[in-house]
Amino acid sequence: MKSVILGITLGLIIAGNATFAANSLTVIPQPQQVEVQAGRFTLTSGTRIYTDFASQATAKFLTAPLRTATGYPLKNGIQFFRDSTIANSILLTDKNANTNLGPEGYELTVASNSIVIRAPTQTGLFYGVQTLLQLLPPEIFSTNAVSNVAWQIPCVHIQDWPRFQWRGFMLDVSRHFFNKSEVETFLDAMALHKLNTFHWHLTDDHGWRIEIKKYPKLTEIGAWRAGNGFGFPSNSTTAYGADGRYGGFYTQDDIREVIQYAAARHITIVPEIEMPGHATAALAAYPQYSCTGGPFTPSMTAGIFNGIYDPAKEETFVFLANILKEVAQLFPGQYIHIGGDEVPKETWQNSADCQALMKREGLKNEEELQSWFVRRIEKSVNADGKRMIGWSEILQGGLPQNAAVMDWIGGAKEAARAGHDVVMTPTAYCYFDFYQSTNRAGEPKAAGWGGPLLLNKMYAFEPMPTNVPPELQSHILGAQGNLWTEQISNLKHAEYMAFPRACALAEITWSAKDARNWDDFMRRLQVHAQRLDELGINYRHAALETPEPNLVK
Repeated sequence: MKSVILGITLGLIIAGNATFAANSLTVIPQPQQVEVQAGRFTLTSGTRIYTDFASQATAKFLTAPLRTATGYPLKNGIQFFRDSTIANSILLTDKNANTNLGPEGYELTVASNSIVIRAPTQTGLFYGVQTLLQLLPPEIFSTNAVSNVAWQIPCVHIQDWPRFQWRGFMLDVSRHFFNKSEVETFLDAMALHKLNTFHWHLTDDHGWRIEIKKYPKLTEIGAWRAGNGFGFPSNSTTAYGADGRYGGFYTQDDIREVIQYAAARHITIVPEIEMPGHATAALAAYPQYSCTGGPFTPSMTAGIFNGIYDPAKEETFVFLANILKEVAQLFPGQYIHIGGDEVPKETWQNSADCQALMKREGLKNEEELQSWFVRRIEKSVNADGKRMIGWSEILQGGLPQNAAVMDWIGGAKEAARAGHDVVMTPTAYCYFDFYQSTNRAGEPKAAGWGGPLLLNKMYAFEPMPTNVPPELQSHILGAQGNLWTEQISNLKHAEYMAFPRACALAEITWSAKDARNWDDFMRRLQVHAQRLDELGINYRHAALETPEPNLVK
């Protein structure tokens, strides 16, 4: 990104306007470059929204909430491009944009009689729209017309671009199944916060959630289990089928619709198909691809993590290649996530066939066997025109050069030094299933093995690891928050766990590191919470109060 020249002026602009800007703007994530000016633009019933031809779809994301909340007609029009602006208008265009802002950057100018958003791409223009909406009163996100609100926007000049290219959120739909509409609710919330990568954890021991045409039993059998398994009262949790079984899955048409919904919000979806471990649901349907032959029952009881594919059977790789081909054909993004974490290698240790394979291939241990497995899978992923990404453990025994790593337990610096791209998602800072307070009794059920992850600790997270030399820092793509759902009973519970920690994640992945300020973030969050209220997004209200002592270690 060509942001060096822009960055030189950032400190001067913020310093010259810090007091005024800090007391007026409440945008999350904080824009890179802000110059607040005198005056305000007032939205009226006569305001018109203009676009060039290419920007009409983006303009709809602005027009819809404005019309709904204000009750104004707010007509749209095409402006045959010219440099002059029209009085009482909002213009969205990719003409004459500053290409130094990068593919996700934008420029927003609010004057007393007009507003202009320019960006080199529609992605940047979309993010400019999100910022403009946050410059209005929070009621702009109301789902009904609101009266007695002064629809005013402070005059401001903003040049903005993201610090990191990967600003991610992972939703585990294997433990708790979220239907298509619920997934789209999360995508809407991501778009508001300029998060751009949705990691969809589609398979695991507890449920297989994606229709694979060639292997229908994956969803006929693997998508269901006897019950939730965590002791939730039946009236507190969702995802029960008509027959009383717990689970569900997405048809391929569902997947296509969610992909289209995400793409309209400039969000890329990364599907995860777990292997070689966490495969109990798949092996319940097709036990012939296991080392033991089963039986395998998707459940939540202890000892289920024996679901592991048999690498000594060539047909295992045919099975997985066929699955990955259908996945690759559905998802247009460049990455397929293959998991690779927490592989129960004792199963391979006890398998005569696996031990014979290791001897035949000259593999010294089961870590090298996993590496051998991962390399085989990468060939399938690459053959389908995709790149492979996996959890930290895929580094064990050596990693294929083209693969990327999602660092949850370490290895980022080593991977970057070896030329691999890395997404930072360490448990201490990025696991949204952890408790949000040291007082667990006052919180809904959450993961008890780690944490707590308080909001101020989340905000203190620095995605760029220490001691990564400048020439390798481009390999650190960004960061991601993960919401595992062993303890999640429904959508509102999931939202409570994600917000406002996802707001902090948005800021640390988008905004300048040197501009990060906890007190100012909390000031802006007070107003931002009103936006979440208007949108019906549940969040931890106690996080807006005086925080517990920062638990950064």
